[in-house]
Amino acid sequence: MHVHLREPGFLYKETIETGTQAAARGGYAAVCAMPNVSPAPDTMKSLKVQLDAIKKKARVPVYPYGCITMGQKGRGELADFMGLAPHVCAFSDDGRGVQDGELMELAMLAVRKTGKLIAAHCEDESLLRGGYIHDGPYARLHGHAGICSESETAQVKRDLKLAAQTGCPYHVCHVSAKETVQAIRDAKRAGVNVSCETAPHYLLLTDMDLQEDGRFKMNPPIREAADRDALIEGILDGTIDMIVTDHAPHSDEEKAKGLEGSLMGVVGLECAFRVLYDRLVREQKILSLEKLVELMSLNPRARFQIPGGIEPGQRADITAIDPEKTGVIDPEDFYSMGQSTPFEGWQTTGDVVMTMAGGSIVWLAK
Repeated sequence: MHVHLREPGFLYKETIETGTQAAARGGYAAVCAMPNVSPAPDTMKSLKVQLDAIKKKARVPVYPYGCITMGQKGRGELADFMGLAPHVCAFSDDGRGVQDGELMELAMLAVRKTGKLIAAHCEDESLLRGGYIHDGPYARLHGHAGICSESETAQVKRDLKLAAQTGCPYHVCHVSAKETVQAIRDAKRAGVNVSCETAPHYLLLTDMDLQEDGRFKMNPPIREAADRDALIEGILDGTIDMIVTDHAPHSDEEKAKGLEGSLMGVVGLECAFRVLYDRLVREQKILSLEKLVELMSLNPRARFQIPGGIEPGQRADITAIDPEKTGVIDPEDFYSMGQSTPFEGWQTTGDVVMTMAGGSIVWLAK
C-alpha cells in the first residue's frame, strides 16, 4: 500500500519497471504508488502521464495515489479530487504533512464525497527543528539533531478529530511512535473511521541499532524500544491494521552521506516478507503466518478496495512461499535500483518462491 516508484520524474532512483519487478520478487502481486513524482498527480492531465507509464511498463498492477494538495506541497490549493477519484486508490501528500488544519478539514469533506480515503503523512514541520533521526539515546550519544515523536503524534491527533467531525475515511501512514499508537487506539474505540500502517524497520529495529550509514535514515525515523514494543502491541490488539514497506529508493550517491547528509528513505519490497517472517513468525513467535498474511495482504486489500486474491471469482493474485528457504539479504541481488536497506546482511529463513499477478506467473525462483 505504500511504495515510491519514482516514475515519472526521477528515473535515476527507480522506474515503474524495476520497482514492479522488485515487487514481484518480494511476493507483491499489486502495489500502490505514492504521488511524489513529477508531474505530481493533482489533476487528470498530470495523472495520465503516470497511468500511461504504468500501462506500458508495470510487471504487476499499480494503483496510484492522487495528491491532497496541488503540487503535493502540503499547503495551498486542493487537488482535483472528483476528477482523480475513479483512477486512484486514495489521496495522499506522502512525504509532506498537510500543515493547515482548516485545509485538511476541507480536503476531508471533499474526499468523503468521492468514496475514497485520505492517507496522511503526519508531520508537524514546526516541531522538526532541523532533526534527521529520532530524538533519543542514539542521537544524544552521537551528537545528532533529533526528530521528536510529537511531530508525528500532534498532527495525527488533529486529523483524528477532523475525521470524527467530517466522517471521512482516514488512514495514517507509517506509524512510528508509541503515542501515535495510543491516539489511534482511542479513536478506534470512539468509533472514528481510521486505519493505520507501520513498516518492518519500526517493528524490528530501535534507534540503538542505528549505524552511521544512510541506509538507516528514513522518515519518520526508527525510534526507541518502547515505541517498537508499542507497535507490536498495536498489531496484536488490532490498532495497527497493516504492515507496508514504504519502499523509497534513492541513488547510491544520495544515500552515501551518513545519517546527517543522506536523503530519507530505504527500500523494502524484496526483503519485507523475509525479515518479518524470519523474526516475528519463526524466531520470536509473536505472529502466526496467517496473521502476517492478514497484515501484509488481506487487510490492505480490504481497506483500499484492491481487487484480487484466492477466492473464487477473484483475479488470481497468489504468492507461494518456502518457509524453510534460507538466504542472506544482499542488495546487489535486488531488482530495485535502490539498494539502501537497514536489513543488509541479515540471514533469514523463509522466502517467496513464486508470485502470480492476474493469473500469470510474474516471478519464479530459480
